[in-house]
Order: sequence, then structure tokens, then C-alpha cells
Amino acid sequence: MAKTQQQRIILGLKVRQFRQELGWNFEELSQRTGISVSYLNEIEKGKKYPQPENLEKIAQALSITPEFLTSPELTKQFAPLGDLLKSNFLNELPLDLFGIGLQQVVEIIARAPDRVNAFISALLEIARNYSLRDEHFFFAALRAYQELHFNYFEDIELAAELFAAQHQLPDNGGVPATQLAEILQKEFGYKIDEQGLEKYPELQSLRTVFIPKRKRLLLNPRLSDRQRAFQLAKELGFNVLQLKERPLTSTILRVDSFEEALNNYLAAYFAVAILINRHAFVRDLSAFFKQSSWNPQLLGHLMTKYQASPEVLFQRFNVVSKAFDLSKIFFLRIIHNVENDSFEIDKELHLNRRHQPHATGLQEHYCRRWVSISLLNELHDNGPAEAVPAPKAGVQRASFIDSGEEYLCLSLAKHSYPTMHRNVSVTLGILLDDKAKATLRFWNDPAIARTTVGVTCERYTVQDCESRAAAASIVEKKEVRKKMQDTLKTLLEGK
Repeated sequence: MAKTQQQRIILGLKVRQFRQELGWNFEELSQRTGISVSYLNEIEKGKKYPQPENLEKIAQALSITPEFLTSPELTKQFAPLGDLLKSNFLNELPLDLFGIGLQQVVEIIARAPDRVNAFISALLEIARNYSLRDEHFFFAALRAYQELHFNYFEDIELAAELFAAQHQLPDNGGVPATQLAEILQKEFGYKIDEQGLEKYPELQSLRTVFIPKRKRLLLNPRLSDRQRAFQLAKELGFNVLQLKERPLTSTILRVDSFEEALNNYLAAYFAVAILINRHAFVRDLSAFFKQSSWNPQLLGHLMTKYQASPEVLFQRFNVVSKAFDLSKIFFLRIIHNVENDSFEIDKELHLNRRHQPHATGLQEHYCRRWVSISLLNELHDNGPAEAVPAPKAGVQRASFIDSGEEYLCLSLAKHSYPTMHRNVSVTLGILLDDKAKATLRFWNDPAIARTTVGVTCERYTVQDCESRAAAASIVEKKEVRKKMQDTLKTLLEGK
């Protein structure tokens, strides 16, 4: 029976540990077992699993039993690594996408087990204490994968262009949902129920549910045309890209594997690529960037032209890294729960490096001076004027007080229809370096507000901030610690 990677790794660690305890190199173990040095090396790296007769020879040479050698039990020295292997930390993370093999990770750990195992134990303890679930690691790995590729995938772009050409989809905006539904039905055997979720009140927050056994797609009847087009285009993505492991609901309720999270992203990427042709969008962005003054109506025009939601439109801004050589950017999506007036960053992406603002993972109050949050507050104060009110557009030159860096932030906020109690804003932040200033002609428009901002209220050092939603508790704690350190230094130096 073929052995799992985990079984091979555990056996290899044991052989390595007992060989080193005896002070033997590979040649000495080879002489005592009759097994070649190269094969022993492969065993210790977890690449090979020896046949029973060779297991006997190795166990006898190392003075341990074959039963212990083949058991999942690890000695105290490698016990934390065993816990890590049994968890989903390493088993599920897509190391291969980053050009890393699991054996390489284990080999690094095995070189200095005492030091590294303490670090592993700390990671596992943090995960337990803070209830970190597998999906936290899956989505973190997915973000890292997107950032590594600057959120741009040429193979999917080409697949989308080929599909659009074959099916004569409009390449200059306005791909109709009816055309996408027809392709799903005729070519992929889908049965689309436009009222499918109407009779399930518990599922009204979902936009679609896919029933694979019958290839039946249930839609929320309250979807706008834009939302319906995106969901249908995403279903085409799963099929055209042949992505088998996938979520069955529009919103992932539970992630069972990294592949599921990755495939969901790839299908959404394909959807955006067929709804917003990259060549047409680059032309439109070029005209937009050449404007000498900020015109929020141009963002609305792009949404109308491509029949795109703010999320879809801003996802398509991924072309700026390749077409305009702008890579020092961040994307944020913020959810405003109007029932308890809380704000949460639920999606973020940082290209080139980590930027501010970002989701700290702390239960703190994000700076209310961000344009993304001020737009959400305006949206809530005005209230929904119609079933699907138009999004609000805004711009800001945001200077972060900690780093001194200034970003041009473009933002759109909308009611999260059909779930009206959770409004959404999406923001693109571009670091205003020389390259950005040369590309975005309207960056210095006097009409654009220039605002000093922080990350969270708790960390914002300006005490008299009129937008403050919480006390600067983190700043105050740092000041108390600094005073203590200064006093101690004076005391110890005898001044």
C-alpha cells in the first residue's frame, strides 16, 4: 500500500534523529544496512519509504524496533512538528504554488528542532487561543498568491478572450445576462431557476445556490441585472476552466480546502475578464487618468458601460499594474453593519508591499477619516432612495500620520442589495510617487480633499480628532510604557 507524505516524513525524521544521536554519517549507516547513501538520503527527506526488509535493516542498525520506526509516534524532540503535520497548517497550505515542497519545510525544521519547534508550538497555541480556523490560513495564502502575481493572470485573460470571441460576447461593455444564461443552458446543461431561492427565507442573504447532481442553479429573484450577470459569468468560469472542487453557494459559508478557495477566486477572475474586456478597459482607464480634474461621474459611467458592480469594476483595476506600471497599490472592501454601526475590512490586497490601511485583525475602530468610511456614513445617513440606489463615488489624498506616505484613494460605496443592513465600500489606494503623479493627471486637483489619517482610532496620535470613535488607548499604553522605560533607565544609570 502506498504511504502518505506524512508517513514518509515522520519515518525520515526518526531515521535522521537516531542516526545523528549515534554520531553516524550516511556512509556509516549505509555500511551497517547495505542500503545506498542516496536511498538513505531520500528516506530521511521523506521522499522514499523503504520496503519491509530494508525497514528491518534500518531499525536493527539504529537499535529501535520496526514497529516504533513505522508508527506515527514521534519523540519529544519532534513532537510539535508531529502536531503541525497532523493539523491542516502544512497539509492544506498550497506550498507548491510558491515553489516550496513540504519536505523542504520539514528539512528546515529538522536542522534546528529545539529552536524551530518552540516557534511551531507558539503558532499552534495562538491558533487555539484565538480560534483561528483553517479558512483563515486558506484566505491568507490566497491573498499571498494573488499579491505574488500582482493579481494578474495572463492564462485566464487569454482563456476569457478566446471564450468571448467564440461566443461573440460584446467586447466594449454590456455583456447581457440572458446571453450568459443561454450558454450555460445549451453548452453545459444547466437548469436555471430565476426564482429558486424565493421560498427559502433562511437563504435570502445568498445570491445563488448550485445543486451539482441536477446541474440546477437557484437564483435570488432580488438580484440586479449586474449581480445576475456576474453570478452567471462565474458559473461559466467554473466550467470553462474545469474547476471541479468549488463552493456551491455564492458566499462561501465554509472552506474545506485551499483548492476550493483558489478555484472560487479563479472563476470570479474569469467572470470579471469576460464582463470587462481588458483592452477596452485599459483604453477607458487611460482616458480617465488623463483628466486634469477629478470627475466622479466617470466612475459611474464605467459602471454603466460595463454593467458592473463596484466590486467587479475595482477588481478589473488589476490591469493598472501591467498596463500602467502602477504596482504600489492596495484594494480594500469594507462592510458597514448599520444595525450596530460597526465597520469591518473583509477583503484586502496589497501589491508590491504591505500598505496602510490594512486589516490588523484587532477589535479596533478603523479611522473614520478614510474616504471609504465617510462614504458609507453618508450612504447610511441619506438612506435608500430606491430599491437599488446608485453607488456614491469619492476621492481623497490620504496622508498616513505614522508613515508620512500619501495615497490617492478612489472609492465607491453602495447598499449591499439585497441585504440592505450591510453596506459596502471598495477602495483603490495608489501611492503617490513620481510614477503615479505622472500617470494620474488629476492627482493634484485642488478640489480633492487632503486628509491626515491613521489606521485605527486606538492608534491615532492626534488627540483632538473630530472623527474619533474611540480613545487612543494603544497610544496611551505606549506612552505609559515609554515613561516607565525612561524612569528605569535614569534609575539604573544613577542619574
